[in-house]
Amino acid sequence: MGSGPEPLRRLTVVVLTHNRRDELAVTLDHLVATRAGGRPGGLAGAPDIVVIDNASTDHTAGMVTTRFPGVRLITLARNVGGAGRNVGVAAAPTPYVAFCDDDTWWAAGSLEAAVAMLDTAPRVAVVCGRVLVGREQRVDQVCAGMARSPLGPGDDFAGYPVLGFLAGACVVRSAAFTAVGGFDERFFVGGEEELVALDLAARGWELRYAPAVVVHHHPSANRDDARRRVLTLRNRLWVGLLRYPAGLLMRQAARVWDEARRQGVRRAVLADAARGLPWVLRGRRPLPVAVRRQLELLECHCRDTLGSPT
Repeated sequence: MGSGPEPLRRLTVVVLTHNRRDELAVTLDHLVATRAGGRPGGLAGAPDIVVIDNASTDHTAGMVTTRFPGVRLITLARNVGGAGRNVGVAAAPTPYVAFCDDDTWWAAGSLEAAVAMLDTAPRVAVVCGRVLVGREQRVDQVCAGMARSPLGPGDDFAGYPVLGFLAGACVVRSAAFTAVGGFDERFFVGGEEELVALDLAARGWELRYAPAVVVHHHPSANRDDARRRVLTLRNRLWVGLLRYPAGLLMRQAARVWDEARRQGVRRAVLADAARGLPWVLRGRRPLPVAVRRQLELLECHCRDTLGSPT
């Protein structure tokens, strides 16, 4: 399994974008070239590409329809952040969906490798690729941490067991992703993956980091890093409140508070987190023991290696 064009008939590529028309054009150029196998006309059975436009105002839609007529475009009425990917999964008729953002694209052969892994490992719900950043192709630090996962044995081709993933660099099993509700719109962007990962693990699904599956990332200069830092810290706190047992929750809250202090955003994080408390507390559902133990193992591992939880 996994060789030739046939496996790609079971996969759809979903690209999320918002007001990054020029970066999206570069990403689609790469994806279309990869889908075509470098030849005019493409490969029979190559995956469909769906662009989810998060209410862009920079004429993204016109660019896509004009330059990439073979790409399906879905334009949302408002920006729903990472939850826009849910629309792509709902529109995809395939059992697998590959996510990427408007500044990332899949390397040749990587989608076939991910499909082969999902075909041969029916309990795997997410395959996270190895992200190479910029022209220098530096391995993303999150991926470097995933390769040292303490959760069990693995290798570059079968993957390494993890408890997280990068939303713009993964292939998901559509049914599993949908069953846990996908990305929650209230998280918007910034660590929105963690709740999905934990809920998948709670249902007995596995997540793998696969270095043989490669994603290129050329970070866009068009991003609000200050706001994203606040949302990421708020989301970490929300996830703790929603799923962590008491001990882990207290330690997570302390880490978030310390990081917010270092970044000078304590007040913003606290205000954002407080606004969500009613629905967060209603939705609290502590993780099963097996997943708690994985979190505790990751916490110990990260403390020993001075890294961040995978």
